[in-house]
Amino acid sequence: MSSHDQSLSAKIPADVERPDKIIYGLTARQLAILAATAAVALWLYMAADGRLPFPLLIALVLPVVAVGIVLAVARRDGMSLDRLALAALAHARLPAARVAVQEAVQPPPSWCRIRGRLPAPLRLPVRAVREDGAMELADGRTAVIIRAGTLPFGLRTTGEQAALVAAFGRWLNSLDAPVQILIQARPVDLSGLAAAIIETAGDLPDPALEQAARDHAAFLDELGAAHDLLVREVLIVIGDTTNQQQAGPRLWRRAGRQRAARDAGAAVALRRADEAVRSLRALGIAAEVLDAAACAGVLAESLSPNECLPVDNAGPGEVITAKEDL
Repeated sequence: MSSHDQSLSAKIPADVERPDKIIYGLTARQLAILAATAAVALWLYMAADGRLPFPLLIALVLPVVAVGIVLAVARRDGMSLDRLALAALAHARLPAARVAVQEAVQPPPSWCRIRGRLPAPLRLPVRAVREDGAMELADGRTAVIIRAGTLPFGLRTTGEQAALVAAFGRWLNSLDAPVQILIQARPVDLSGLAAAIIETAGDLPDPALEQAARDHAAFLDELGAAHDLLVREVLIVIGDTTNQQQAGPRLWRRAGRQRAARDAGAAVALRRADEAVRSLRALGIAAEVLDAAACAGVLAESLSPNECLPVDNAGPGEVITAKEDL
């Protein structure tokens, strides 16, 4: 067996920012929680020693020790329980109702009594979507979204897999700005596609074609009813860091300077997005920079991730596939 036919395998941790293990496979955060738990348990033992019977003393100290060990060791959804508890506490303190306003919500007059808390302003990270597809973020930066396809990596030979990994690694090493790769799977609804096929089946010139179209629509209905169908989408968000060095208050006094900085950042983000698209297409991955309408659609879908995504059929005059010259 040649070296090119050997299987490629590399162990890469899922969390590259995983904290270092210090003692017995425990991180500094886990050791701090265990130390605090031991201190509390020891204080309870010394304070209640001689005043309570030994079984009651153990029943008082044991739950504290168990809670501390669970908080330090257990994890849920890749997050430690202490961080999850802090996040749940911070979420519980936030207002449940939010409204899209530019300024703070004004309280009602004194003669009007309301129950509960006032709604809070809805602060989205995206302020606006430009005509060229660049998003203006709330922190002064800009970002561009790329929609990419996938490759059947497992069906490639070992040499082809090595070439793809090397080319993809070169693209990752060439990045000089924050990049987020989002792979999401959403439920898909085939009822709209089946209805469109049935609606246009009567216009087909041959009865056999019409029957085949109706059979295909029935198959789509049966497929959607028998299985939970998912559609996979790969999104790449490329940001711009030029405005991070211009966040001083003196540079943001005038709206003209702010607009010029955003335009410059959008141009840099779009250029980086075009370079990423060319690099991905060299790998055989279909990729495109989303325009304003597609970007707004992706942002709207992100606010309702559990909603079924309809699949529409191509019209009679629409091009189904197209070949682009690189």
